[in-house]
Amino acid sequence: MKEASFTKKLIKQIAKTNAYFNLLQEGDRVLVGLSGGKDSLTLVHALKYIQKVAPYDFSFKAVTISYGMGEEFEFLKRHCLEYGIEYEVYETQIFEIAKEKIRKNSSYCSFFSRMRRGALYTYALEYGFNKLALGHHFDDAIESFFMNMFYNGAMRSLPPIYKSQKGLYVIRPLIEVREKQLRGFVERNGFKVIGDEMCPALRFDIKEPYAREQMKEFVKEIEKKFPSALKYVRASFYHLHDDTFFDKTRFKL
Repeated sequence: MKEASFTKKLIKQIAKTNAYFNLLQEGDRVLVGLSGGKDSLTLVHALKYIQKVAPYDFSFKAVTISYGMGEEFEFLKRHCLEYGIEYEVYETQIFEIAKEKIRKNSSYCSFFSRMRRGALYTYALEYGFNKLALGHHFDDAIESFFMNMFYNGAMRSLPPIYKSQKGLYVIRPLIEVREKQLRGFVERNGFKVIGDEMCPALRFDIKEPYAREQMKEFVKEIEKKFPSALKYVRASFYHLHDDTFFDKTRFKL
């Protein structure tokens, strides 16, 4: 059985995040959303590595959500078989539903994200998984933080772990890893990845996700001008002084 190659820095960061937030525990049954992109591919291989070295037992299964538009996932099936990763394609009718629900020139990202996440929740609960692992990384967390601030007027990011209303725990084992590290991982291992060509939105007459792209550029500019900035952003995520803002329910009076 083949094994993926990790740099010491990458696997050390993933292991540190896992240990600090207790993301994986004895007896866990973890469902992994595998889109076939660099993030989710790194995630399944990281879980495979942790499974081999951790002093506790847990199981996981990778599932790809098919939107019902004739996608081809044969290469992902072969990849998972080659590396000993349990895998399944979960067929849905999300694409057909989108035809009825999405209006012309509307934004699509949140719609497809919600539908895909809902399908993963449904599968996990139906088949007895207690955790759902997603491939969000630290760049996603930073971009979400600024997008929530600039577009929603809220201070909010992506938690490493949370519990859904239906009792399913959602974990993000890669949340402290930089995106460039994930890109390096798939390139070093020579993995084929799925890119934007599989995005269902390309079949609709709708707007591109400018806000997210603009936020990516904004974060790049910050890091370019202040190379240490994101190191301190990371530290600030651990040191919250919520009583120093304007929410009077949090004042220490």
